[in-house]
Amino acid sequence: MSLNRRHTVGLFDRAHQRESWQPRFQFKFIDLFAGIGGFRIGLERLGGKCAFTSEWDRNSQKTYAAWFGDKPHGDINSIDPREIPDHDILAAGFPCQPFSIAGVSKKRSLGQPDGFRCERQGNLFFRICDIARIKRPPVLLLENVKNLRSHDKGKTWAIIEHTLANELGYRVHASILDAAHWVPQHRERVFIVCLDRSVFGDLATTFLFPELPTTGRPRLQSILEARPDPKYTLSDKLWQYLQNYAKKHQAKGNGFGFGIVDPKADPDQVTRTLSARYYKDGSEILIRQGGRRNPRRLTPLECARLMGFTDKVKSAADVVVADTQAYRQFGNSVAPPVVEAVGTEILRVIDQLRIGSTANGCAIKRPMTVRAARA
Repeated sequence: MSLNRRHTVGLFDRAHQRESWQPRFQFKFIDLFAGIGGFRIGLERLGGKCAFTSEWDRNSQKTYAAWFGDKPHGDINSIDPREIPDHDILAAGFPCQPFSIAGVSKKRSLGQPDGFRCERQGNLFFRICDIARIKRPPVLLLENVKNLRSHDKGKTWAIIEHTLANELGYRVHASILDAAHWVPQHRERVFIVCLDRSVFGDLATTFLFPELPTTGRPRLQSILEARPDPKYTLSDKLWQYLQNYAKKHQAKGNGFGFGIVDPKADPDQVTRTLSARYYKDGSEILIRQGGRRNPRRLTPLECARLMGFTDKVKSAADVVVADTQAYRQFGNSVAPPVVEAVGTEILRVIDQLRIGSTANGCAIKRPMTVRAARA
């Protein structure tokens, strides 16, 4: 397994490849634990066709249907893997709360199990494995919080690695990528790319994560609304509470509290991570305002831009759920520009197989036989 591999391809060589290479095929993918479609947007930018989607949350289903025109299937546990169409890439941002720093702290404070001991969310990784075992997609593209690698003193990660590599036969590559190279937000996530060794052979070892771009990221100032609704400005009471809350935790030596940015003073600033908890008190990312006005929250439209959802969210009207749900949805999502960058490198490897479209419309996935489907 490769973790944070150092690139062996020179910068000039990689730059030349990017300039001259374009994918020459249409691939199929499925979108599991889809949320509001961060994976789908990134992979569709590369010419992919979504063959199947699963998302159990009704509010996320509403957003997904409004943006893509098709409602996701529900709970993945209620779906027979054999009914899922053939696909080249299985994409899944499986639930991260059991492994995130905040999620683990909360569950332990409540006496609840975390990680794989969390029956409802933690074990959904194994549902992905069930689907992969039956459908045998050539590629798995998974994403989770960076704490996944250190959770339970590394035991969780060891189980994931062993299952994917030794039990399922994939060559596993993993790296922590910060979305700050693509959007003006620090968002470190572990991306896991798995290539079926029976399909790719020696090519399974050639995958490289994308070179980190140094230009082209939108400036923070450019994603902000010119005249945000005054309702997003913090009240005196809430602003005082957040300041006191931050001081209390600073005294304890931890980092809880708000993060404030001033894009007028520094348009190239990068925010802290947009959290799914943002809607509860607005304490994660605050925007400094001029004069004597209190800071304000981000608007849902700004959150969409901060995450890179520019394909689907052109105006506030494209946010089809209440603010509290919108904050949770964007905070739980994967950043589409990072998916696109990682997906590009996956397609480079697929392209080396020199295979056109197969009978089921996939790029490399062979149609399943009846015997295989029942195995």
